[in-house]
Amino acid sequence: MKIEVSNLTKNFGDKEVLRDISFAAESGKAIGLLGRNGAGKTTTIRIIMGVFYQDSGSVTMDGKPFDRNRVRIGYLPEERGLYPKKKIKEQLIYFGMLRGLSKNDAAKATVKWLERMGMSEYAEKKLETLSKGNQQKIQLAVTLLCDPQLIILDEPFSGLDPVNAMLLKDVIKEMIAGGAAVIFSSHQMNYIEEFCDDIVILNGGKIVLDGAITAIKRSYPRNNIEISSVQYKSIAPFVIQQLGDIIESTDTDDRNSLVRVKLKKPEYKDKLFSAVFEKGFDIDCFKVCEPALNDIFVEYTEGGI
Repeated sequence: MKIEVSNLTKNFGDKEVLRDISFAAESGKAIGLLGRNGAGKTTTIRIIMGVFYQDSGSVTMDGKPFDRNRVRIGYLPEERGLYPKKKIKEQLIYFGMLRGLSKNDAAKATVKWLERMGMSEYAEKKLETLSKGNQQKIQLAVTLLCDPQLIILDEPFSGLDPVNAMLLKDVIKEMIAGGAAVIFSSHQMNYIEEFCDDIVILNGGKIVLDGAITAIKRSYPRNNIEISSVQYKSIAPFVIQQLGDIIESTDTDDRNSLVRVKLKKPEYKDKLFSAVFEKGFDIDCFKVCEPALNDIFVEYTEGGI
């Protein structure tokens, strides 16, 4: 299954919210939809969901108009939509039936997902009695009740402690491995890097960067090297003395026991590698430093809304 968003535009009055937005979500993969607040992410998601209609462009599935009634969709909104004074089990069954399940199937799915989330003991509790993190787990259970083919997650890790975040990561990975297509929106770039092969960054309602994360990172200069070693204080003066003609600068990081070397040209890294190993230094790691996704995000969105 391939959901394609093609050349979407959307205006609210005189305000242009989306301009020529295009990307695709495929079965068994996750794509990151990124941007600062107001960049157009939520509007894009609502068009995919059929809440808003685009002014132009299209949403298709496998080349045909996207019929939302024939695709199981699970949506986890950033602003949660459960009922605080209702019992959890009743809510899950109700939402399951809203998504097309029979009452019996909704009840079975409720038992399954409460158990998977470690929340079975709270089935008869009112939602308002739960912690914020446990409420988030219930919200995710609601999202996955119908065994969705397309999953849209908007800040799914909000309010979760590290243990519950690990549980949620495992569940999302299971859904991707099971063939679901996932659109993942978050400001927590470490999760984007963990789940997504591709990203789309919006700024001011248009795409400013898209593609495979690995390819994007490799497009940056590859002349910054990190050498991790207990002998880092000896390595720094050695490389300056022996390889000064190919090195632009060096600095040491005492906290992480490493040397950072900036080469004049990326192709000099093999010469640097050979020199430190032939000298017999005890090297734990020698790597090219790629920019963090967070830094890339800031670079492309600093001038946004």
